[in-house]
Amino acid sequence: MNENNKMSRRSALSGLSLAVATVAAAPILGRASTTEGTFYGPTDLQDPTTKYPGPPFIHQNQPWPALANKMDPKPDHGEQSYKGSGRLQGRKALITGGDSGMGRAAAIAYAREGADVAINYLPQEESDAKEVVELIKKAGRKAVAIPGDLRDESFCQKLVQQAVKELGGLDIVISNAARQQSNASVLDITSEQFDWTMKTNIYAPFWIIKAALPHLKPGSSIIGTTSVQATDPSPDLYDYAQTKAATTNFVKSLAKQLGPKGIRVNGVAPGPIWTPLQMGGGSTPEKLKEFGKMTPLGRPGQPAELASIYVQLAANDASYSTGQIYGAAGGSGQP
Repeated sequence: MNENNKMSRRSALSGLSLAVATVAAAPILGRASTTEGTFYGPTDLQDPTTKYPGPPFIHQNQPWPALANKMDPKPDHGEQSYKGSGRLQGRKALITGGDSGMGRAAAIAYAREGADVAINYLPQEESDAKEVVELIKKAGRKAVAIPGDLRDESFCQKLVQQAVKELGGLDIVISNAARQQSNASVLDITSEQFDWTMKTNIYAPFWIIKAALPHLKPGSSIIGTTSVQATDPSPDLYDYAQTKAATTNFVKSLAKQLGPKGIRVNGVAPGPIWTPLQMGGGSTPEKLKEFGKMTPLGRPGQPAELASIYVQLAANDASYSTGQIYGAAGGSGQP
């Protein structure tokens, strides 16, 4: 083969390689831009340190129980941002503390993922609960509002019965409602206050789960809201922190008991989250001003930032996750 033929062959192969590379790249380039130069790549990255408001916050303690609609700034529960994709289509969920905080974020997300939702809350939280009910209905799903005090065993039993009746069954139970009160010293906690926290945070999940279990089929999920307080307690949350350690352990224990029955049990462990729990005595005015500042992200989390965790733990594609605690604490705390 003479030199001219060699050069021609090299040129042809080089041209073919370039053509193949161009064809392979074309779909990518086509997605990335138009003739006008507009970029159509992935959703823009968001800096988590500036995505939501950070401290200092204004003093805003409210009478217990506090309301989300009176907070400044108002928490983001995903009202505008959460987009569903049918991951929980046809499911039936009961969420305690569903009027605000993580319970509200889960209720909104569940409805937009295709689930019918029953929420429990205190009668004093009716104004917040009405907003959640409207959001669930707007998503095209059934909303059931069941106000009542979880410290009453008979009410917890009626709560489950009503949810099952009005939803037509039950396959997701989120034990989220909690009482948290800041006290500088254990000497400041009365037996009545201690009992209130224990009844709300430990007894109520026990009563509700007992009542719900006969209705839960294989594939159902139980989700407990625990906290970083379970493993890294604050000195002023003596009683609350104990209950969150108990929640963590009921998740792990019950997961072993119910695993053979095909019922999964998991927990979500938030760090400092911007909810009414803090405003109604859960934090001191001094702590509220700098709330979330101690985390590596430098701000408190928003309930909307945990919504997808509650969805994932209830979805069928998380079928091998049970007895797990999923943390969301801005880079601090455990797990």
